[in-house]
Amino acid sequence: MAVKRFPFLQHPVLPAWDGHCHLNGCPGRTPTERMHWLLEHAARLGIERVIVFMGYPFVYDPDPAELTRQNDQVLQALEHWHDRALGYCYVSPKYPEASIREIDRCVRDGPMVGIKLWVAERCTSPGTAEIVEHLSRYGGVVFQHTWLKATGNLPGESTPEDLAALARRFPQVPFICGHAGGQWRLGLHAVRSTANVLVETAGADPVAGFVERAVDVVGEHRVVYGSDAGGRSFASQLGKVYGARLNMNQKRLILRENLRAVLRPILEAKGLD
Repeated sequence: MAVKRFPFLQHPVLPAWDGHCHLNGCPGRTPTERMHWLLEHAARLGIERVIVFMGYPFVYDPDPAELTRQNDQVLQALEHWHDRALGYCYVSPKYPEASIREIDRCVRDGPMVGIKLWVAERCTSPGTAEIVEHLSRYGGVVFQHTWLKATGNLPGESTPEDLAALARRFPQVPFICGHAGGQWRLGLHAVRSTANVLVETAGADPVAGFVERAVDVVGEHRVVYGSDAGGRSFASQLGKVYGARLNMNQKRLILRENLRAVLRPILEAKGLD
């Protein structure tokens, strides 16, 4: 197959897995319609697979019924595209028992390959440890939103330091530091010594230097691409990687191979690789 190129960069289009997508922000009356829109636009830019989590609308502090409703939306969205889309189960440390039931339903008995933790409660809480301990039986990934806001985080919003503390308790579990903490210069150093934490590129503007610095601080095998679509565009977030002063092999690792490697055990177990 001929190698495609972006004319404005004279850069080959590399195969990518987008590790951070949402149904929220995408047009469509149903989860299926929203997923169709998401995949159509992803394919234009060489994105082979997307990982979707959380339904719509976003709820900062979901109760068990809302967790189930939003996970049902994602399950519906995945139904026709298991070769192109994967999902993480939305859980909340405030409700560990309900979250464990959702993990059993969506990960153990369903097609999902990890969990998403957001801002209901910080990931240093006892409930988070219960949830992660349960997930560890199935080999899934833990995706934790992290941020460092100049104006102060939300009460339940985790920092990269929080995630590092959690990850040290479960060295056999792979964690993804969502947004690299927003203030990535600080976030990268917070997780640097925690080898089972990968940092992702999603969210915020495509600032120069982020991806190169991530490789310098945590290494080329611990950086993964994500966009935060439909809240952010695929192109602006891909630009961080394509525009980085890295070699082609490093870009391939970040765009697909690192995420693919960390997911490989559970994908093979489910026959989704």
